[in-house]
This record gives sequence, structure tokens and C-alpha cells, in this order.
Amino acid sequence: MSKLGLAIALGGVVGLAFAPAQADPVDDTLVIDGKEMITRVDPPDGHPFDEVLSGWLFRTPETRALETDTFANPGMLYVEQGEQIWNQVDGAAGKSCASCHNDAAESMKDVGAGYPKWNAAAGKPYNLELQINDCRVNNMQAEPYKFDAGEQKALVTYIKHQSLGAPVKVDLGEGDMKAWWDKGKDYYYTRFGQLNLSCASCHEENNGNYIRADHLSQGNVNGFPTYRLKQASMVSLHNRFRGCIRDTRASYPDAFSDELMALEVYVTWRGTGLSVETPAVRQ
Repeated sequence: MSKLGLAIALGGVVGLAFAPAQADPVDDTLVIDGKEMITRVDPPDGHPFDEVLSGWLFRTPETRALETDTFANPGMLYVEQGEQIWNQVDGAAGKSCASCHNDAAESMKDVGAGYPKWNAAAGKPYNLELQINDCRVNNMQAEPYKFDAGEQKALVTYIKHQSLGAPVKVDLGEGDMKAWWDKGKDYYYTRFGQLNLSCASCHEENNGNYIRADHLSQGNVNGFPTYRLKQASMVSLHNRFRGCIRDTRASYPDAFSDELMALEVYVTWRGTGLSVETPAVRQ
């Protein structure tokens, strides 16, 4: 696809010449709560890039500063809400998350860095959202959260935050995870919609370019759920997947569908070794 076509896809002006501005990611160090984050790492075998980079390195100075300051990071409000939900009794069993898992700082430490994980009973990968709903239904006898319910986003953010600084690592040796990785890779390179764009169109072919005011990163997901300034809200990974597909002018799959779960497995693998930054701050 031409650069003009990509400009149109992301809101460029039809009919005007377009030459994307290029810029290198910054060479700064990300430190949160005294922990130095891994923002640059060697790729796993088979990765398309020579170096795996956090999206933080591609953001404006103001956005980067928000993530370094726990008191200024608006995503921390979701962490606080998630902690309340963790300790809140819900469902017919009269249990909370803490009833089984006690202090999340200990029981959930680094757990989020290993999701999605293979769930043998379901015969598919589970992300944190699906695992939480499984626990709610089977252990708490409570209703599962609807996709992107405020409580779901807050609880996922809180649990993932317990892995802050831990390197992302998806175990492709579990169950049929490798087969789902293969499906996710195919989906990543599939072009969608009237604009004929794939995930790779932006995050590989135009990585490092500016599209309007947005500096295109490698699209790694180590910061999700992420606080997006554009939406003034915490954004889940499947919300972002669906938003990107929608922007190609294509119909998008349901959240937690096989297509998006496979894509989550593959895209998470692409960020192998980067630190969990949740809640990251992005534009």
C-alpha cells in the first residue's frame, strides 16, 4: 500500500502529497516507583525486528513523564478501584478475590506477565479477563463481567500492575499455544477492510513514522490495559484491537473471539522481554 493510502487510512487529507516524517525513538530510561523498566530488549527467535522497543519510547515528553510519576498517572485511579474490587465480596458464595488469593501483592506478583495462558478445560488461551470471569462464575458464583465493564478494566489493571517491571513471557509450550500463535501471526498480516490494511502496515512497514501527530511504535502491548489520553480512559487490549480493525473500515470480531485471542497470543509474544508497564500512558 502506498504512503498516501496509509495517510488516508489514518485521517490524512485525500489528494494531497504525503511524505511521512520520521523520528527515532528516544534513548531515555523509564523508572517507575524506583524500578527501572526494560524498554529495549533483544528479540526472540523469528521476530521481525532486530530490537524490541516499548511504545513509551515513541511518545511525547509530556506523555512519557505522566507514566514515570505514579501520582500523576491517571491510570492509577483504576489500580485503586481494582484494589477495592479485589477485596469486595460478590456472588452467592460470599467470596471476594482476596478470599482465595489473599494479598494480591504476593499472590499476583508477576502473574500478569505470563498471560495469556493455556486453559486446558476451555481448550484455548485465556487472558486475564477470561480468567477473572471463570473465577467469578465457578468460585464466587457471581455474574461474569461484560466486556469492558468498568469493574473488569479496573480489576485487570490492578492485577496486571502487580507485575510492574516483570518481563513479558508467553509460554508457547503449553497445550496448543503454538497453534494459536500461528493463527495470530496469520491474522496480524491479514489486510482488512476497504483500506486494505493489516496490523503490520502500521507497526512494521511504517514503524517510526509520524502519521499526523502520532509516532507509530512497534505496537507492543506490555502496557495494557493502557490509559489513553485521547479517550481519557483506561483501554483494554481487545478494545484497541477492535478499534484498529474498525479504522480499516472493516467489521470487527467480538471481544475474546478466537481471532482476537490468537492475535493477543501473537502480539504479546512480539513484546517478549519488555517490562509490564501497566498502567502505561499513551496518546
